[in-house]
This record gives sequence, structure tokens and C-alpha cells, in this order.
Amino acid sequence: MSLECTPSISLDEAELEESFVRASGPGGQNVNKVATAVQLRFDVRRSPSLPNAVAVRLMKLAGRRLTADGVLVILAQSHRTQERNRADARERLAALVREAAVPPTPRRATRPTLASKRRRLEEKDRRGAVKRLRGGKPGPD
Repeated sequence: MSLECTPSISLDEAELEESFVRASGPGGQNVNKVATAVQLRFDVRRSPSLPNAVAVRLMKLAGRRLTADGVLVILAQSHRTQERNRADARERLAALVREAAVPPTPRRATRPTLASKRRRLEEKDRRGAVKRLRGGKPGPD
């Protein structure tokens, strides 16, 4: 079985490592007894399922969720059951991979128009005139 992220990218179950821990926050005695929070670990750097460009973008997107070894850690604890937290963690991982799979559009260099250059220079002249008027000696009142 695999986790379908995009039509071309699916992650193998063997690449995902889940561990169940106790959730933090309110919830009464249940929070202290049952390990419902899911910690999903995915090794981005060594994953054969991800193309190199997607892996690089995913590591950039992951931010603080990425360990020094290149492992993405997702903690899901918003639901009361393991199953729902597990599904939430997997969906969040799939969403991150989907976002990383979209290549950024390259920036095309453009030049300012002649009119915009003129407007900029006129505004600079106006600001300069205001500042020149401020700097004079106080006149006789």
C-alpha cells in the first residue's frame, strides 16, 4: 500500500514511520492514559519515491519540522482517536509533498516604463523641495 500525493508521486508505506505518543493539552484522564497523538516520520533525503527537485523544495518547505538528518516529523494530536490523528498526519504530509511538487514560476526581468521613471523622479523632486523648505532659518514672525 502507498500514500498517493500526486498522480506521479506516491510514497511507499515502508518509508513512513509512525509512533504513538501521549497528546498534550486538555482531555481529562484519557490524555494521561491513551497514546492518541501520532508522530509521523518521513526521511526526505533518502526517499526513492521523490524526485530530487521535489525533495529539495520539500526540505525548504518543512522548515522547523525537518531534523538535521533530513527527516520530516509531523505531529498530529488534534483529534481524540489514533485513527483520525493518523489520517490527519498522512494528509498533512501529502499536502506538503503536493505543494513541493509544483515548480516555482521563474521570474522574468522587466524594465520600468518611461512614465514610471518620470513619476518617480517628480516625486523625488517634491520630497526634496519639502525638505529644503524645512531646513531654513526661522523667519521673523
